[in-house]
Amino acid sequence: MIANLDVSRLSLGSAPIGNLYQGVDPSVAAATVQAAVDAGITLFDTAPLYGVGLSETRVGEVLSTVPRDRFRIATKVGRLLEPNLPGAPEEESIFEDTPDVHPVFDFSADGVHRSLEASLVRLGLDRVDIVHVHDPDNHMDQAIDEAYPALRRWRDEGVVGAIGAGMNFAGPLTRIVREADVDCVLLAGQYTLLNQNGLDALLPLCLSTNTAVIAAAVFNTGILADPADNATYFYSPAPPEILDRARRMRDVCTRHGVPLAAAAMQFALGHPAVATVLVGMRSPDEVAANTAAFEM
Repeated sequence: MIANLDVSRLSLGSAPIGNLYQGVDPSVAAATVQAAVDAGITLFDTAPLYGVGLSETRVGEVLSTVPRDRFRIATKVGRLLEPNLPGAPEEESIFEDTPDVHPVFDFSADGVHRSLEASLVRLGLDRVDIVHVHDPDNHMDQAIDEAYPALRRWRDEGVVGAIGAGMNFAGPLTRIVREADVDCVLLAGQYTLLNQNGLDALLPLCLSTNTAVIAAAVFNTGILADPADNATYFYSPAPPEILDRARRMRDVCTRHGVPLAAAAMQFALGHPAVATVLVGMRSPDEVAANTAAFEM
């Protein structure tokens, strides 16, 4: 439960179908979202950053055929998508084959309003269930003073069901929970089998304030799904000591007949503050595999 919203315990992260690292055929992207719906997943997380609008468009197209009471949409604000100028140098991106726009940070009240309006158009919706302020690490004061008051007004008006923050670091999220009257936080990669930075202050605070936690990046960007030689940890090649720890965890899981990925998901879900585990998926096969592992 997030605020008054029922959500599935496993949620779909849609950055991969925004062509994260490699292109995903539109038909495969659509089949991935549909497979998640068919598997009983009800929370779909997206953002303007993911494929610079592509993820929101793809998620919205599939969910337009699903009854509105069968799904929850979470998107994010804090980046506006601006057209690329003719002749401007191409910006480096981890997303492939994207629209001809680029993201620009903007945490002002006007900026988050424009961002949300554009997201609603891409999603084909007139309201959104959850809106996170996305990566305000270097803009904390403006996010708290401008973005969140605007989001609270839209929450009061019913345009937004719940408000939160999506970040990769527990410390700034702790400040947001204390100061911004949020309903939830999306914590990426900091409450996992390999990293429990969220455990010291953030998760106990969320538990005491009834702030729901969405646990994301529970595989630490891949190593806890498959600790292969080329495994990544926080988007970089895994250090030898981290790779060794992950492999020893995998060996323990194997002795008990449990996939490492299943243990990684169930570990995060074990904390009482965690409402749902958010896993990025790029194909129906990944939906099937993660759903099966989650239910072990």
